[in-house]
Amino acid sequence: YWDFTNKEKWLSPSSKFPPQWKNILIRNVCFYNSLSDEEKNHFEFKVHEFLLNCRITGISTQIDDTDRILLASSAIIPIFNFKDWKYINIAEVLIYPDTFDQNFQTEGQGRRILGMVGTGYMNNKMIISKNALREGFSNETDKRNTAIHEFVHLIDKMDGYIDGIPEVLMQRQYSIPWLDLMKKKIDEINESKSDINSYGSTNKAEFFAVASEYFFERPKLLKNKHPKLYNSLEMIFRQNMDEKNLFKKRSRIGRNDPCPCESGQKFKKCCGKVHYSKL
Repeated sequence: YWDFTNKEKWLSPSSKFPPQWKNILIRNVCFYNSLSDEEKNHFEFKVHEFLLNCRITGISTQIDDTDRILLASSAIIPIFNFKDWKYINIAEVLIYPDTFDQNFQTEGQGRRILGMVGTGYMNNKMIISKNALREGFSNETDKRNTAIHEFVHLIDKMDGYIDGIPEVLMQRQYSIPWLDLMKKKIDEINESKSDINSYGSTNKAEFFAVASEYFFERPKLLKNKHPKLYNSLEMIFRQNMDEKNLFKKRSRIGRNDPCPCESGQKFKKCCGKVHYSKL
C-alpha cells in the first residue's frame, strides 16, 4: 500500500478554478474534453492543486498560463484515476526555451535533451523544453508528449527507482509478466518490427515512458497494433483510454458568443475581455 498523501503543508485549492484556465484546457487538452462534467471538475481541481504545490520557473524564457496549465495537465493525465495522488517527489519544474545538454546548457552543440527528471543536487526537480511541452499538445497524431513522458518517469521513481516497473501503480504479481512484455516489445523495436518510438529501446524505463505517451496520445491505434501492451497499460493506469473521444474544440468565437469556458458570460466580457478591452 502506497500513501499518496504524505507531503507536509500540502495546499488544497480554496478558490474557484479560473475561467481563463478552463478555456486553455478546452482549446488544448483532448483528454479534458473527453471527460464527463463531474470528471472535468475533478481534473480542474487536480490541476489547480498541482500548481499550488509545485513551483514552475522559466529559465531564459517567459512562461504564461498556457505553459502552466499544459504542464499541470501532463502531470494529472497519467494519475487521473488515482483520486488521492499527490506528487510528493517534485518541488519545482524548470522550463527551458528549447533543447539542452547534460550540463543544462541551452546554447552550443550537443543539445538533444527535451526533458529530464533530476537526480542528485537536482533531485525533486524536473526540466522540460517549452517547445516540446507545447508541441506535445498541438500534435495529436505523433504518439509523443514529452511532458507526460517525464511525469511517467516521476511516477516510476516513486518507489525509489526509475526502472520501468511502477510499483506504486502495479500489484506485485504483475511485475514479471510486465517485464517479459517489455523485453519482447524492445526486441521488436530493435528488429525494426514495431511502430513504437525507437527511443523506447534504450532501456526498460524509457520503454515504459514511451509506451505511456503512445497510450495517452493514440490509445485506439495502440490497442489495434499492440493489444497486450495496451491492456497492461490500461491496468497500470486504471484508464480505458480507447473509450475516450479525444478532440479539441476548434470553433471561431465571436465577441458576443457564449464564452467557451462555460461561465455563462459573453466571450468579450470573460476570457476575451483582455483582447477586446484593447480595441
